[in-house]
Amino acid sequence: MALVVAGIVVLDCSEPEKLAAFYKEFLDGEETHATANRVEIRGAEGMRMAFRRDVNATPPSWPRPENSLQAHLDFYVEDLDEAERKVIGLGGRAVEAKDAGGPYEERGYADPSGHSFTLRTEAATAPKQG
Repeated sequence: MALVVAGIVVLDCSEPEKLAAFYKEFLDGEETHATANRVEIRGAEGMRMAFRRDVNATPPSWPRPENSLQAHLDFYVEDLDEAERKVIGLGGRAVEAKDAGGPYEERGYADPSGHSFTLRTEAATAPKQG
């Protein structure tokens, strides 16, 4: 029998209710537990996250070097453009711009509290046609 039976990503932030709402909508999830200082969600595909109140939380500054990357999340998506529209519509922001001239396989963002994450697609195994 495994010693560890489940894992959960926990992000510290000043307003866990607001950050939980962002990820709950982005992941098409549901709230599974809430206290005065912590909110937990489960995404539609089973990813579990929690948001813990820390009134002294300092948002990461990535990609700037000062107080840079504290944690980084990767989300695999089917359609980068559609996922980007959803992130921006929910209050997230782009933090890593790529050359608009070619196809993208990943893009960097920050959630409303400043935590960085990447949206990425599976690398194509064959060249795109057309």
